[in-house]
Amino acid sequence: MTSNTTSDSVYSTNKNFDQLYPTPIRRLSYLHWTPIEIARQAAAFLAVTPGSNILDIGAGVGKFCLNAGYYFSDCTFYGIEQRSSLVKIANQVQQQLGLNNTSFIHGDFTQLDFSAFDHFYFYNPFYENLVDESLHIDNSIDHSESLYEYYAGYLYTMLNTRPAGTRLATYQSSHTRIPASYQLVKCDVDTLFSCWIKTE
Repeated sequence: MTSNTTSDSVYSTNKNFDQLYPTPIRRLSYLHWTPIEIARQAAAFLAVTPGSNILDIGAGVGKFCLNAGYYFSDCTFYGIEQRSSLVKIANQVQQQLGLNNTSFIHGDFTQLDFSAFDHFYFYNPFYENLVDESLHIDNSIDHSESLYEYYAGYLYTMLNTRPAGTRLATYQSSHTRIPASYQLVKCDVDTLFSCWIKTE
């Protein structure tokens, strides 16, 4: 575990961890941020090799990376998020926790050099484009069905070009959007948490 300035009890429950965030962000947790128990499972699967660089696509306020980084200090967790306000909050909580193996990037994931990353996590970050406005995080970015198709298609192509052995953990995401080159090695039908390994 990474040395930090906050009590271990912060990581014990979602309620405790969410207290690190401003009240409006806490209210979004049940729908938009990765639960800590899923973050632990995903990180355990992805952090299989010390020194790995792991990317969370659509990191929000960094809940996955911050929990993963605490439990797996020998890997580095990156989160990319297109809302600058959420990146700012993620960075503030990171500093509060004293984690040195997490990093947050403000930007569009389609502009990243994916060769810098070994394994990937995502909690269906594009689905917000398909739901009613009342379920959006905010209206600071555009939302549309065409954006959903663009992002999902780009992710599919990117994943398909990764080398064999690449690991992918998904949460609340459609299996039909994962390339056939990935083998499903774990699936929890109750939580829709799934683990994949690229075989070819």
